[in-house]
Amino acid sequence: MNTVISENDIRRGTHFVVADWQAIAFGIGPADRARAEAGVTDAYIAAGLPAPERFVWVPSPARGAVAAAVVAGHADALTAAGLADAVERARGDLGAGDAGASVLTTVRTRPWEAERAAACSEQGPEQWPRVWAETGGLLWDQVQSLVTRVRAAIGAEALTGADDTPSREEDAAESLLRSATLDAVLGQHDAPWLALFEALGRLDGPLAGLAEAARSAGWWWPYERLVILSERPSDLHRDEPGRLHRGDGPALAYPDGFALHAWRGMPIPHDFVQSLTGLTHERISSEENAELRRVMLEIFGYDRYLAETGAKPLHRDETGVLWSIELLGDEPVVMVEVVNSTPEPDGTYRTYYLRVPPTTRTAREGVAWTFGVDEGDYHPEKQT
Repeated sequence: MNTVISENDIRRGTHFVVADWQAIAFGIGPADRARAEAGVTDAYIAAGLPAPERFVWVPSPARGAVAAAVVAGHADALTAAGLADAVERARGDLGAGDAGASVLTTVRTRPWEAERAAACSEQGPEQWPRVWAETGGLLWDQVQSLVTRVRAAIGAEALTGADDTPSREEDAAESLLRSATLDAVLGQHDAPWLALFEALGRLDGPLAGLAEAARSAGWWWPYERLVILSERPSDLHRDEPGRLHRGDGPALAYPDGFALHAWRGMPIPHDFVQSLTGLTHERISSEENAELRRVMLEIFGYDRYLAETGAKPLHRDETGVLWSIELLGDEPVVMVEVVNSTPEPDGTYRTYYLRVPPTTRTAREGVAWTFGVDEGDYHPEKQT
């Protein structure tokens, strides 16, 4: 008897596939080394290559990038930029023996492009964008943002000088480390495309080994005789929209201490939040970095800042109060103050400050914008 699979069943299946790869992309904890090495070996064999002779594990993609740069012959350039210790660690990680040439194109790029081209042709120009939007597209922005941040932070490892202006050697080393990240298979961070391929039933062929490695490890660098594999993060903190976010430590951290600090997705210095003890509105106003000033405002509290600076409302009506904080060298922070109509357990009514576009001119317009409607179409008595 034939089983009929409905469109809803397909959509539910796709939902679980995407959720699975989302968990993989943002997974933390020690890699499953045996499983990862087996997956990499399968990827080599599927690409027509002999299995790698050696696997070298490193605690972070930053350390992996240094090792990859050393394999590429850039040890002297990194040493000239003040990374002698990192170079020595990389040499210790790599051990004796030649790694051979990179086989990234053979192991990952070509089979990946072949499967993508076949899937695109199979789906057609109308169906392909929809399938992507319902699978990998749901993960792309968050994962790609994380990858971009990691790559930038790896490059910044070369900026060791105390001077604000990097030396020529540091600039060169930063470029080399960033380039080394482009020679890596992204492992768990290849999740968006792997979610698409799995939803289309294309992970049982040439991509099976790559998918197995992605489920089990972080970034990795494939060479003829050697593979450098990195651990997954040991710690990861995100806010509700999925941005890197933490106020009391690194938002992303690896076992060797390589870490990213962020507030609502914005990079911040590692000690920035701790330095805000005793923060005043004068210090916020005098901060020259516009992005850090926004973080200060959020931590300090918009209501407190408005009160202490004696700000006057731009507009007031039955929906709320429109405020604007003028900032030197930056667009104004415009917010609408609203009171929640549902009381808290103690009977009080909570006040919210909702960020709205700087061009907003009335409180009603601002509240309507938060609901995604025009001011004339906003009728609060109909909201539930």
